[in-house]
Amino acid sequence: MKKQNFLPGIALQERIALGSPPDAPHPHVQGTTTEASPTQEATGDGWPPMSEMLHSLFVFEPSMPSLQPITVLGLDCGSSWQFASLPPDQRTLLKDAHVICGGQALLDALLSSPTQDEEANPITARLLPLTLPLEPLLNRLSQLRASGKRVLLLADGDPLFFGIGASLARQLGEDAVRLIPAISSLQAACARLALPWHSVICLSLHGHDDLAPLNAAVGKGRPLCILCDAHTSPDVLARHLLDRGVDWFKAHIFERMGASDEARHDLSLAETASASFGPACTMLLLPADAPRRPCLGLHTAELAEEDALINKLPVRAAALSLLRVGPRHLVWDIGSGSGAVALEAAALAHNGRVFAVERSAGRAMSIQENRRRFGAATVEVCLGQAPDCLPTLPDPQRVFIGGGLSGEDGADIIGHVCHRLPPGGRLVAACVLLENLSQCHRYLEGLGWPVEIMQIQAAEGQARNSGIHLAAQDPVFLLAAEKPAGA
Repeated sequence: MKKQNFLPGIALQERIALGSPPDAPHPHVQGTTTEASPTQEATGDGWPPMSEMLHSLFVFEPSMPSLQPITVLGLDCGSSWQFASLPPDQRTLLKDAHVICGGQALLDALLSSPTQDEEANPITARLLPLTLPLEPLLNRLSQLRASGKRVLLLADGDPLFFGIGASLARQLGEDAVRLIPAISSLQAACARLALPWHSVICLSLHGHDDLAPLNAAVGKGRPLCILCDAHTSPDVLARHLLDRGVDWFKAHIFERMGASDEARHDLSLAETASASFGPACTMLLLPADAPRRPCLGLHTAELAEEDALINKLPVRAAALSLLRVGPRHLVWDIGSGSGAVALEAAALAHNGRVFAVERSAGRAMSIQENRRRFGAATVEVCLGQAPDCLPTLPDPQRVFIGGGLSGEDGADIIGHVCHRLPPGGRLVAACVLLENLSQCHRYLEGLGWPVEIMQIQAAEGQARNSGIHLAAQDPVFLLAAEKPAGA
């Protein structure tokens, strides 16, 4: 007689619950049945003997072995990428891989013809060029891994130093990636200069137009390592820094680092600005002097200004205390005049950005000159009429309005600022005329914002005849408000 078939994959306890005999056997893993031996007899209840039941227990086996992580192999930038020149452990990874992904130049070097003294290239893997954007490529690598392929991804230097390793680990998870680092371009460049690299600030400008991280870093008084491309080449960066008064660095530029035709340039920033360089450079900036930077309490005599349009020192001090500028804040200074408030705000927002908005071309040039004098690289000069020019600026956390409220655009300026500020953002307006103060106060009260009003009235000591005379300054009203949550 044939053995009775049973429901596959159901455990003993589950079969009892279904009304099956407790000693009913499990089927085989492949789901096949076996013919009973002629000498074996069925039990009285129709089930096979216990020996056959034990022989037929269900054995679970995985359908495929556990997935291997994608290996990201870093290759030293100072070594040859030909297969025969690589260390034995790296050659083993290349030989065992089913899929090899990397930049086209790197793949070409690996597959270059060996010399007569070398063995034939044993790489048989499928080659997958590294292309942009990265997300479709990373999805493809994940699919290949899921199908059981051994995937090897090649990187230049350390894959976690502005490399693809971080993107891969972030998308697939750290357990799906095995990272093997090599010497990074930072380490190689610092080794050429005998420079300890643990204190170097590293920036990658590959494919980036925003130089704000560079502007914030130059005031730290520390060495900088910048990875350049054809758009942000060393000469472009040098001209950008010199325009902002940053002239205290010496530049060391390495082109095609690690290649047989590597070139090194040791230049001042002025020399760098007038030179030309290739598309792939590693640039080290070493401080030759202490950095200049703006500070609080700038004196009028230190500043270039037009028509004496400058907020007096006591007004600036009170306004900045009401603004509560933090290190990473983005600040607008609308109606900047000479840029005095913008410069002092930059001293507080040393890791942020400050936009000095000015409608007069002559005064905007004064702001640029003052930025150069104090090396205030984080100050951006925006020539334009508020509020028309404000939509192009990034959202602020702090706004100072020092001018422009007297015109017909005053209400529009306040309205735009209130709309762009996030909850917790602060606005401070300086008003000389009572009409401007009243206008600002009514608008903010209508929005339900808490408002502070302060009058600043100071006198400055001036020499007269044989003594000191206190000359009164014009009183200024400061109106401060913070955007409440949910507004």
